[in-house]
Amino acid sequence: MRIGGVLNLLGRLLIILSLMLLSPLPFCYYYGDLMATTFLICSFIGLLCGGCLILLFLPEEDLGYKDGFAIVCFSWLFIALLGALPYYISGFIPSFIDAFFESMSGFTTTGSTILSDIEALPKSLLFWRTMTHWLGGMGIIVLTLAILPLLGIGGMQLFQAEVPGPTKDRLSPRIQDTARILWSVYLLLTGVETVLLMFGGMDFFDALTHSFATLATGGFSNYNASISYFDSTYIQMVIIVFMLLAGANFSLHFMALHGDLKAYWKNEEFRLYIAIVLGATGLIVLANHLWGTYSHLGLNIRDVLFQVVSIITTTGFGTADFDTWSPFCKVLLISIMFVGGCAGSTGGGIKVVRFLLFFKYARLQLHKLIHPRQVETIKLGNTKVPQDVMIAILSFFAIYTGFFLVASLIITALGTDILTGLSAVIATLNNIGPGLNLVGPTQNFGHLPGISKFVLIICMLAGRLELYTLVILLTPGYWKMTRTPRMRFKIKGSATPASQRTYF
Repeated sequence: MRIGGVLNLLGRLLIILSLMLLSPLPFCYYYGDLMATTFLICSFIGLLCGGCLILLFLPEEDLGYKDGFAIVCFSWLFIALLGALPYYISGFIPSFIDAFFESMSGFTTTGSTILSDIEALPKSLLFWRTMTHWLGGMGIIVLTLAILPLLGIGGMQLFQAEVPGPTKDRLSPRIQDTARILWSVYLLLTGVETVLLMFGGMDFFDALTHSFATLATGGFSNYNASISYFDSTYIQMVIIVFMLLAGANFSLHFMALHGDLKAYWKNEEFRLYIAIVLGATGLIVLANHLWGTYSHLGLNIRDVLFQVVSIITTTGFGTADFDTWSPFCKVLLISIMFVGGCAGSTGGGIKVVRFLLFFKYARLQLHKLIHPRQVETIKLGNTKVPQDVMIAILSFFAIYTGFFLVASLIITALGTDILTGLSAVIATLNNIGPGLNLVGPTQNFGHLPGISKFVLIICMLAGRLELYTLVILLTPGYWKMTRTPRMRFKIKGSATPASQRTYF
């Protein structure tokens, strides 16, 4: 791995985020919330750190896949640390681990919060809070590839390391063009939802910030009561539609915008995605009716549909306290927490396509027991799935299970009850937001011990980067043959010939 090239590129990414830290300034002046100085200080700190990395370390022209994993993982960590500064410096979140938790939850579009009174935050800080969602939703690296062609070196490696899903759809031969297409669709959907929400009675600020949270499948709202604050069926229906769109593969939206509306129904993963939503909604509506949870059928359907879509897309918005529903409903909701959205979406979770291919593989193995001599292949649509993709999916399930068990053991060992601990890990590892019991939809994560919060921060990052990118960095073999960094400024007498460059 080329440490110097990695650090140089991390410096550029920090500078980009430092400029993004200036985006709340118009709201600072409009609402007069006295936060402008805080954002200017945070932006200056980011520019200083990024500038130092660029000045100290020379760029590399031959970055590879190993470098891509390091860049993606460390960029998310550094950016979340920088994004935590406005909460911490302003004093609204006085504990840095809490500020880091809130920032990582934002950038990874998890939506878990340590805040008990969200409405006490200034408007500009609320804007930054949802802005972290929007930046993290489509991906910081994808945004960087879209706006900085100079990152074309190693661009595919970065794209592969960050974009969710077992396969990556390239919509253009050049990876920078693919990144621009994805962000163009993302921008368009954000703008359309903002306008529609304003038609429903939201002011511009609320419409924009809730659109950020919806399209990123993040779930940060400006209100303690989340979406139920607005008490509007129209607003809920608009958000349901855009949550569904955000949880679908964005390449399908691109094809639909170019006239191929049948692309959705032709896609096997999308059909299963909709089937799960409708099936889970029907079962929970029936269970709520039998348990007498709702007296009005229309309200039952509306709340259940919203919560099912919010959870399977890993958005985490709330209109009802599903922790008060029947045990059957809660088990079903936990099940779809694991499923998540489609590959190539902004949603988290294991992804619908992995479950689809996993069950196809299981069915094939059962069929082979009956017909051992028959040769069959697994197909996704009309495309044969390569064996290495199936191996990667089975490996993912194994790593996911191990990661989930270890994190759950640590959280519960620190004194958290089993339901709270398990649901907290599920909620953060799948980038959902709320869990059950003491981290339920009407609660928060602020009461958990500091070590538990740190473990959950790692879960958020692992879930957003789909485990492999983070786990690879934890393997000793990854750090072998690591090059010493190429410095711009060398101390006299310290230069080493390239042929004698040391590795460790």
